[in-house]
Amino acid sequence: MVDITHKIFSQRIAIAQAIVCVGSEETITAIKEHRVPKGDVLSVARTAGLFAAKKTSDMIPDCHPLPIEYTKIDFELIDKEIKIVVEIKTIYKTGVEVEAMHASSVVALTIYDMLKPIDKNVSIKEIKLLEKKGGKSDLKSLEADQLTASIIVCSDSVSAGNSEDKSGPIIQEYLQKIGFKELSLKVVPDHIESIQDQILESVSHKINLIILSGGTGLSPKDFTPEAIEPMLHKRISGIEETLRAYGQNRMPYAMLSRSMAGLIDQTLILALPGSPAAVKESMDCIFPQVLHVFKVLKGERHN
Repeated sequence: MVDITHKIFSQRIAIAQAIVCVGSEETITAIKEHRVPKGDVLSVARTAGLFAAKKTSDMIPDCHPLPIEYTKIDFELIDKEIKIVVEIKTIYKTGVEVEAMHASSVVALTIYDMLKPIDKNVSIKEIKLLEKKGGKSDLKSLEADQLTASIIVCSDSVSAGNSEDKSGPIIQEYLQKIGFKELSLKVVPDHIESIQDQILESVSHKINLIILSGGTGLSPKDFTPEAIEPMLHKRISGIEETLRAYGQNRMPYAMLSRSMAGLIDQTLILALPGSPAAVKESMDCIFPQVLHVFKVLKGERHN
């Protein structure tokens, strides 16, 4: 199965449709009047659909087992067609499109099976997804290509040329992938004055986003939070809590992280860990949804 361990929990919704065509209007009448020999067609089909939604991962090899937290199955009988609409919701790390389509197909097959003794011309058509919501695909309106970013790596050894910077390029590649066009990458010693000077230079150029990597731990040389905190006009504790909670689910030592987030005027400041693995996890955790900050700063409403 596809690795979804890096994804975040969010509400996922999918709506799927299937259509069953019958051979005559008499079949539709028999359904409405509960005269089908095998029983109440729509009630039995709805029950089958509920089972199918919950058993999707047992039938489709690459589907992840996930909690089905809401399923609604509606029917519309028009002329010689039975339209089936299935809506499924969950709060999880991956979507429920396949679950909705699987349920709608099983509902359709159940109707087919129950009607075949009285109608030899039953057919199924248009099993398809009507709508999906949730996940990062809903965040495309956050236009990163209109934003500028500065990456500041805080490291004595890298700035002295004694080791290679691996975290900066990870951040750079990630931001380019989500659409950033204007990026700069600087390395500074892990000293309060050096960090503050570089932040001030970026802010003076009206950079939208500054990401610092390194110096957020507890070693005697970790000063990044001390450098940033007195400069912030507004602290954004929700981002910090989200980063720590995400990290804690993957590495117990994440509770020792001192990641920080806040605003200097209209510039968003993010201080992330310095290790390549931790910085990648941090980017997976908060991007691209953190870019909603800039819509808020522009006075736009929440979606």
